[in-house]
Amino acid sequence: MNGRLLTAAANGFLAVAAGAFAAHGLEGRVSPRALEIFQTGAHYHLTHALAIFGTALIGGPGAARATLAAWLFAIGIVLFSGSLYFLVLADSTALVLATPVGGVSLLAGWVALGLAALKQA
Repeated sequence: MNGRLLTAAANGFLAVAAGAFAAHGLEGRVSPRALEIFQTGAHYHLTHALAIFGTALIGGPGAARATLAAWLFAIGIVLFSGSLYFLVLADSTALVLATPVGGVSLLAGWVALGLAALKQA
């Protein structure tokens, strides 16, 4: 079983569900700004689900760094997108500090993916 591929599939599903929920369940129930925040979370969620998918395609000498990238992307999704979802759904800023930490995790994932690519060369 390819865990990274399964993680990508699960996160892709959840991201599309979040986007649909924003469009059909939240519109008119939250402020336009809150809806925009939720949609930002869903956008980054889906983008990084696809990034995790990309890491599943890397084997050989770059595989370990690709796995690290996938973990960083997954952590970033939970912290970045999750904190934005929480902000809107709970109308609470309790997790506001998780957002930038999640963003740094996403950035670190891209660095790790770049290093995996260099290792392949």
